[in-house]
Amino acid sequence: MQIPTKVKLQMQFPEIAEQIKKGAVFIYPTDTIYGIGCNALDQKAVDKVRQFKDRSTNPFSIIAPSKEWIVENCLLATKEAKEWLAKLPGPYTLILKLKNKNAIAKSVNQSDDTIGVRIPAHWIREIVQELGFPIVTTSANRAGKPFMTSLEDLDETIEEEVDFIIYEGEKKGHPSTIINLVEGKIKER
Repeated sequence: MQIPTKVKLQMQFPEIAEQIKKGAVFIYPTDTIYGIGCNALDQKAVDKVRQFKDRSTNPFSIIAPSKEWIVENCLLATKEAKEWLAKLPGPYTLILKLKNKNAIAKSVNQSDDTIGVRIPAHWIREIVQELGFPIVTTSANRAGKPFMTSLEDLDETIEEEVDFIIYEGEKKGHPSTIINLVEGKIKER
C-alpha cells in the first residue's frame, strides 16, 4: 500500500502543537483506535469535523489535558464518578455534567450540558497535556461506517479533509468503553 502524503511518521511535538493551535484537523492514534481531533476550543475546526464526519448533532468527546482539568470543568458529585476518574488514564470515556460551558466550543456538544472525557493510556495524552487545552476525540470514520484501525481502513473522503495523520501501525482495539456517570450506564462497544 502506498502511504498517503499526509501521513507524518517523524512528526515532532512542537510541529504537532503548532498545527493544532492553528486549527488543524488531524487523525491520531490512541490506546484503542484511531481518532480524528482538533482543538476543542476552536469552533471552526470542530464544525469542520462535524461536516466531513456527517455528524450534525451527536456530541463529540474530548481528550482532557489532565485530571485537574476534569475536576475544574466537570461535576464529580458522586463517589462513583471519583472512582472512575481515578482509573484514568485508560480505555474509558466518562460522560459527566459540564460545569464550565466555556471549557469547550459550543458545537462539541450542542444538545445538552454533558461531555464525554478521555485520558487515554497512550503518548497522545502527553501532547494534550502540554497543549493545556482539550482536543476533540471521535473515531476516524464517517458516521455509521467502520472505524479506522489501519491505513487500509481510512475513508478516502476523510483523508482529503484532514491536515495531517499521525500513524503508528495497525490498532487491534475497539472504541473506548462509555461510562455514563450522569445516567449511571456503562456501554461497552
